[in-house]
Amino acid sequence: MRILGIDPGTGIMGFGVIEADKKGKVQLVDGGVIRTLAKEDDAERLGVIFEELCDIIAETKPTEMAIEKLFFAQNVTTAMTVAQARGVAIVAGKQAGLKIAEYTPLQIKQALTGYGRAEKKQMQEMVRIILGLKVVPQPDDCADALAAAICHAHSLRS
Repeated sequence: MRILGIDPGTGIMGFGVIEADKKGKVQLVDGGVIRTLAKEDDAERLGVIFEELCDIIAETKPTEMAIEKLFFAQNVTTAMTVAQARGVAIVAGKQAGLKIAEYTPLQIKQALTGYGRAEKKQMQEMVRIILGLKVVPQPDDCADALAAAICHAHSLRS
């Protein structure tokens, strides 16, 4: 099964695509980030995210999407724009016929490290180990998206 993981953001949206087999083995297919310019208006930025995600889905052909839920925001304006980007990602996935699963950061950390309050670096190191990579995927948004995809693969197995 091919899973697209999403770490939502407006300026930088992380994505990671993995292939998961029934035994729980996962392999990296693709990963990276979608960047938008801060000087552009929200509609333009959201349009870029939608178009690029549609292209990524068409190229990598996932069947499922795992996306991180928003759980806390100190800045309401930032939370609103991230929520909009998250919504755009979900719509892109739905339009492509993907099954959508949502996970909190705590659930993702728990699935990867066994501890829901693990440090970000510890979680990213587990992404590296699980995928058999020489280095942690960069930037952090990409590693976080891959973590969401791995979390989903683990949840399907259990």
